[in-house]
Amino acid sequence: MKKTIFLAVVLALAFGCCAFAEPMPGGTRLVFTTGGAQGTYYGFGGVLAGKVSEKTSTKVTVIASGGSKANIEAMADGDAQLGFTQSDVGAYAFKGTRLFENEKISDFSTVANLYMEQVQIVTLDPSIKTVADLKGKNVSIGAAGSGVYFNAVDVLDAYGLDVEKDIKPTYQSFGDSVEALQDGKIDAAFIVAGAPTTAVTSLAATKKVYLVSLDDEHIMNLIAGSPYYSKNIISKNTYGTDEDAVTVAVGAVVIARDDVSVADVYNFLYGVFENKDEITAAHAKGADLKLDFAASYTAVPYHPGAVKYYGEKGMKVAGKIVGD
Repeated sequence: MKKTIFLAVVLALAFGCCAFAEPMPGGTRLVFTTGGAQGTYYGFGGVLAGKVSEKTSTKVTVIASGGSKANIEAMADGDAQLGFTQSDVGAYAFKGTRLFENEKISDFSTVANLYMEQVQIVTLDPSIKTVADLKGKNVSIGAAGSGVYFNAVDVLDAYGLDVEKDIKPTYQSFGDSVEALQDGKIDAAFIVAGAPTTAVTSLAATKKVYLVSLDDEHIMNLIAGSPYYSKNIISKNTYGTDEDAVTVAVGAVVIARDDVSVADVYNFLYGVFENKDEITAAHAKGADLKLDFAASYTAVPYHPGAVKYYGEKGMKVAGKIVGD
């Protein structure tokens, strides 16, 4: 009997130590900036924060925000310790390009890549079937300088459309875009968020919604110019559209200030990935949580607390060296 127990312990240590993962003591209180109240960041972020707070010594408070760029800036200013960012926006900040061309911010680390955020081109006009059909139309392209704005620029550019010359741009949040669509003030809107997105779901409950698809040739050209994108399919069941929509997507990444403790980041990952079933029961995006995807972001090094958690799961990620 003793030999059997000893052998079980040895095998567990060799192959399955991660099964005995426990939250770390000494957690603190963290502010987690997400996105607009009608976006996926805010809704899903609230579920994640609740589970982390319930299951670990780390207590996370979610607040709505202006999204990716605003979240990185809030952490740089010390107003938040955790935040969501699009995978492309995180890379821009860390490298000091595009949105952050004159204000490089690199004092943050990756916690996890959680799910894909689809570039959703939403319209109520069935005659708008391709991106090319947006020429001359009133189109919401996100807040000025936002991640959504640059996603819109990239997609339009792939089709040879200039955002200032070939469309009539408006700069609106998800919620404002939906209201403008309902009121007939705009013809289409770019919304970059995990589908289903609350704002679009609300619109689809009262109006017939159409999603504009991208074709493979233009998707390949877009990815060639920006490797942060990948091809993605939005099922027709998501919003009750007539057919699946083909589009591109970027990752939804959780990041942390470099000075957040190892315990807090470890506990965040523990709270999320050790409780996937409960999270999935509370929010559809829980079904997308996968450890290998969480560890797949390469543009920004991982926080030491994340390195510890993934290491216990037998996974290696590029870690952030303190002071780099």
